Amino acid sequence: MVSGFLGTLISLERAVALKYGWSYIAPALIALGTLLIIVFPHPGLLPPLLILFGGMIFIAISIVIINKFSIFPSYIIGSGVLLWFIGNILWFSGMAISGLVGFWAGFLIFVIAGERLELSRVLKITARARFLFSAFLIIILAGIILSVFNLNWGYRISGIGMIFLSLWLFKNDLAIKTLRHHDLHRYISLSLLAGYFWLAVSGILSLVYGGVGAGPFYDAILHSLFIGFVFSMIFGHAPIIFPAILGTPIQFRPAFYIHLVLLHLTLMLRIVGDLTLWIPGRYWGGMLNGVAIIIFLLNTIISIFLTRPGVRLPGKVSESKLS
Repeated sequence: MVSGFLGTLISLERAVALKYGWSYIAPALIALGTLLIIVFPHPGLLPPLLILFGGMIFIAISIVIINKFSIFPSYIIGSGVLLWFIGNILWFSGMAISGLVGFWAGFLIFVIAGERLELSRVLKITARARFLFSAFLIIILAGIILSVFNLNWGYRISGIGMIFLSLWLFKNDLAIKTLRHHDLHRYISLSLLAGYFWLAVSGILSLVYGGVGAGPFYDAILHSLFIGFVFSMIFGHAPIIFPAILGTPIQFRPAFYIHLVLLHLTLMLRIVGDLTLWIPGRYWGGMLNGVAIIIFLLNTIISIFLTRPGVRLPGKVSESKLS
């Protein structure tokens, strides 16, 4: 999911933003390497090498974007890409997932935080707020690096940074300003705010339980972040990202709330099951998380097909106005 699906999706998004032909090689290599890992039980060295080469091009894309635009959010997103690449190197070198997963988490936190800061530029965020934003990301980064040497304290320090970053996003992000709007704007705002809640939950659990390497507490820490935070961001950004990638607008429909509500209710069931050692709750919650994601994909596909060509939709506005 992190190296394959999200690596492909985010690198494709950045390639579309850059509009250089060579930049599309990154998502192509990452996707091909991931498919080979899925299809073949013993794929050998080729798939990891494809993902690593794709990662190098992904880093090159980030460097070009930084040089081209020279804005602070691009540096944040580029730092996230570098964390993802380092995490993949550690993965392919044989390190346990529990020891390197912080790098993958950092990839998604930094990329999402950087994109939210970029989209919130219309709010004219103060210098003090930008300083705090940077400080909280540095705390998360310090915990990620420390986790290589001391998993327990690394998790806890990153958790502190995640809690403060979530509070910062609640206060300063554009989503809180557009919550009173209707239709697509409200859906996006609710998706993002729910994600910030789960970022805080993951941070609190990391702070409380530290570097657990397996089991229900480990499941709660990881999936409150990767399902609660990350997929909330995917749900919320899909109406922005998919039209840019596919060149096709997406018609907003109230049915979007089905997968959004189902994801969070079933994730609560899963986390409660984890924390109380209620195994059926954990299993049912995990399975229904997958159902919510499938419904999201179906809703998105249906909305694309329902959109009439050549019609400007009320919900399709510029990125700078979306939360």
